[in-house]
Amino acid sequence: MSNPKTIIVRDHLLDSYRDVYTSEVLAALEQMAPFNQEVKALMSKRLERRSRRSRERERIGFLEDHETIGGTSIRVKDARAGNFEGSIVPADLQRQWIQGTGPGAKPGASLESSIRNVAYALLSGADGWMFDGEDALGQTGTMSLDNQRNLKLAIHQDPLFLSVAEQVARQMNDWSQSFFGEAKITDWKSQLGFTTKIFRARGLHLDDRHIREVGGRSFAASIADLTLYVTNNYRRLIDTGASIVLYLPKIQTAEEAALWNRMITALEGWLGLVEGAVKVYVLVEQLEATYQLMEIRAALGKHFVGYNTGRWDYINSVSDALAWKMDFINPNIESIGMTYGYMRNYEDRVRRAVNTPDINGNFALWQGGMEPNIPVGSKEGVTSSMEKAVAGAEREQREGASGKWVAHWKMVHIVRPVWEKVGQDNQMGRTFPPLTYNQEDADGLILLETAPRNIRGARNLISVAVQYGNAFGQGMQAAALKPADFFGNEDVLYLMEDMATGEIRLSILWEWVHKQAQLTEDDDESGVKAGTLFTLELFRKLLAEEYEKLLKADDKDVHNSSKSTTLPIAREIAEIYVAEQQKIPWFIDLLNINLNNLDLDLAKERIAEYLKTWKEKNDRITENLDFRV
Repeated sequence: MSNPKTIIVRDHLLDSYRDVYTSEVLAALEQMAPFNQEVKALMSKRLERRSRRSRERERIGFLEDHETIGGTSIRVKDARAGNFEGSIVPADLQRQWIQGTGPGAKPGASLESSIRNVAYALLSGADGWMFDGEDALGQTGTMSLDNQRNLKLAIHQDPLFLSVAEQVARQMNDWSQSFFGEAKITDWKSQLGFTTKIFRARGLHLDDRHIREVGGRSFAASIADLTLYVTNNYRRLIDTGASIVLYLPKIQTAEEAALWNRMITALEGWLGLVEGAVKVYVLVEQLEATYQLMEIRAALGKHFVGYNTGRWDYINSVSDALAWKMDFINPNIESIGMTYGYMRNYEDRVRRAVNTPDINGNFALWQGGMEPNIPVGSKEGVTSSMEKAVAGAEREQREGASGKWVAHWKMVHIVRPVWEKVGQDNQMGRTFPPLTYNQEDADGLILLETAPRNIRGARNLISVAVQYGNAFGQGMQAAALKPADFFGNEDVLYLMEDMATGEIRLSILWEWVHKQAQLTEDDDESGVKAGTLFTLELFRKLLAEEYEKLLKADDKDVHNSSKSTTLPIAREIAEIYVAEQQKIPWFIDLLNINLNNLDLDLAKERIAEYLKTWKEKNDRITENLDFRV
């Protein structure tokens, strides 16, 4: 295998992952490497916009009609009118009632154990499964490459994968027999072909941990993920009649979408594919993107098939965009559902955007939000939580969603019947009012509504945020968590949490501290009264109390080995994030620079260097600090 000329792959990974870093992949990476400079430039523009808005107290607004979308020749007014060529939604994406999401690999596991994640997904009965390379995939060690390897083995139906899948099918049927009273998998081999394979690449804001440019510059994770997944699997997917499908996360502007479009088009051309062979959903996770929905759709052109709406990342983006606005203070996280103020208006704009036809009359899909529940707990707890999960799905179906997400395979057959009963493949083309772009629309996207803000909410925010940071450090970016006060209470179910859920919790705590939030209710246990300001001192007091509970928790909830390693680092990161006067751009940055680090003193040094770089240079440290050239 010849060594690449413009990139460096660290250590001996070219040999140990030669099935992932094939000659074809390395050639494609060389071809795609020039885009790294464009990614870096756009990420600098992001930080500049963020700083300007904070400095000038500037709200995000709609683009002007006469403008041209950055990186394209498309005028804003044409995008909004549908005067662009979009995509026909392919057959295997026409019905996506339930999409599951989760990683295709496990931390520190053998191949046979790790690849079970993919088997569970493809045998789940979900219409599609988004194999996550981003928020839910641990990045310790070589997990991103394990994820790619496992997906390749599964898509190519390697004998090892088939052997594991047969075992997993039996175990899944044992569970479904006990829960539903019947086995759900009748023919495991044919079931493997039912679920559409979808891959979520890492966002433009992240760097790959294994690749650098020859000169030492870090390399965009988005380019690495796009190139590895598509190049390793496109032939097999096409040969089996399946679409090549990606989810694109964290897009903030149509200009960023246009860069994705150019990268995908370039890779298609290099591989000999027609433009539009790769299809993409976009996760609407950023407030700014909601002001540019039609523009993003137009910028992605023949690749775009749909939008997904969700809670956690989006709430955080709203909080971040309005960090300067002293009277914008979120309530308890439990109050901010999809029917809450700005969330309701965000969802409404998405469904109106996908149901605006393009120049050929094509509509796009709206995939609803995440169901984080897992049906494990007491009979009463499971019954209550599943009723809420089904009610949430019914609401989204009524509102026009063509399907939704679940975070665990056990939820598929609980939620899927909501769409199955209705029976229509999707709701594309359903009539909604056309999008408008006035001040009332802009105001609705940051609309707060009265809801509780109390000590119970603060404890929940703190406990889960610290637990999430701890799980992240152990390679579990998707983890089943609940507040420490409910450990051992089987009536309160664990929820699947990923990167975004940790971040929004700290983001809300930052708001409460730095905007002098008033608590709305008395708390008898702590003696705090309604009207009390949520100060940094009160936060630190609660943090110490919640941390002590985690230290005393049993190994089931907090691994004992983490209590002197990753847990103290997670606490340090949470405290610094909330205490900093200027809001840190990304929680994940502080976690990423401490991956594979178990030493608190080293963590403090790295965090201090990050803060210095950010404050003095308005830049982020996003590289793998253990990989130097």
